Amino acid sequence: MDVSDARTQLRWATVEDEQALALPGTGERITHPEFAGIEFLHVRAKSLLNHVPAAAGLPFEWTINAYRGCTHACSYCFARPSHEWLDLDAGRDFESVIVVKVNAVERLRAELRSPRWQGQHVALGTNTDPYQRAEGRYRLTRGIVATLSEAGNPFSLLTKGTLVTRDLDLLADAAARGVCTGVSLSIPTLDEQVWRDAEPGTPHPQARLETVAALAEAGIPAGVMVAPIMPGLSDGRDQLDAVIRGAIEAGASAITPIVLHLRPGVREQFEPWLTDVAPELLERYREWYADSYAVASLRERITRTVRELIDHHGGPRSPQLRAGPEERSGDRRPAAVTTSGGSGGDQLALL
Repeated sequence: MDVSDARTQLRWATVEDEQALALPGTGERITHPEFAGIEFLHVRAKSLLNHVPAAAGLPFEWTINAYRGCTHACSYCFARPSHEWLDLDAGRDFESVIVVKVNAVERLRAELRSPRWQGQHVALGTNTDPYQRAEGRYRLTRGIVATLSEAGNPFSLLTKGTLVTRDLDLLADAAARGVCTGVSLSIPTLDEQVWRDAEPGTPHPQARLETVAALAEAGIPAGVMVAPIMPGLSDGRDQLDAVIRGAIEAGASAITPIVLHLRPGVREQFEPWLTDVAPELLERYREWYADSYAVASLRERITRTVRELIDHHGGPRSPQLRAGPEERSGDRRPAAVTTSGGSGGDQLALL
C-alpha cells in the first residue's frame, strides 16, 4: 500500500486540531526530515490499557503500546500481522507507517485514576518496541513510565532500543521502589552479518549489551532475551556462546533463549527474506516449521546448548531453563519464556 493512502485505512480518527496538542507537526499525515521514507499517523486512542484474555495463557493481564509499526524492520517480527488489523500491510507498511497514539500519557493518567483499575502489572513492549527511534521525538514511553511510577503501578519493559538509557533516572527510582520489576533487552546474536540482515533498523547488539550493563549498574533488574534464535543462521554454538558470555559480563539478571516462531502472517514475510539471504535453508525451514513452532528436537537441542553455556560461564538461568528441555519434550510451546524480572517480566512469551 502507498503510505500516502494509509491514513484513509485507519480505524482510528486522525488528529485534526494542531493546536490541541503540544507536539510538533501534528496533522493527518506527518513526516519529519530525520525519518526519511517514514510516515507518522497521529491518532487519539480511546483506551491505552489493553486487556490480555486469560485464554492467551500469558503471565500478564495488561499491556500498553504507544506505537503501532516499528522502524526496526526485523525480518521475523511477530507483531507484523497486527498492522493488518489497521488495514495496512505487514511488510513495508509495518516498517514505514508508524501509528502514534499522541494522547497516550493523558489517557493513561485518566485510566489509572478510574475506580475500576486495580493496579495490575502492566507490560510494555509486547507488540512494537517502546524505545524505537520515534520515541526520541515523541517521548511517549518516558511519559508512560513516569505516570506508572508516580502511581506506584508495577510495570516491566522489553526493548531492543538503547534509547532506554535516556530514562535511567525514572527507571532506577521505580526499580528502587519495586515498581519497575525489570527491563529486558532482546539480543538474538552478536553475529554482525546476521544482525545486519535480520534487524536492519536496530541498534548494534554490542550497544545493547552496554545498555544492559548501564541498567544493571543503576540497580535495575536487566535481563537478556536471546531471541529469536534462528535455526541455521544464529544457532551455532560459537554464536550462542558469544551472546551468552556478553550478557553475563554485562551483569544480566536472567538469560532466556527463545527459538524463532513463524506464525501465520509472519511466515509470509520471513520466507521471501530467507530466500534472499540464505536460499539454501528454505526447504529445511519448511521441514523444521510444519506449524508455528520449530520441531521439538530442534528446540530442545538449542535450549540444551544455551543451558550448558550459561552453566559453563556461571551465569543466571531463567526458571524454566532449570528443568532442562528434555523434561518438556512433549510441550508444543517454546522451551523457555520466563525471566527473573517479576510477574510481568516475560513479555517475550508473545513471540
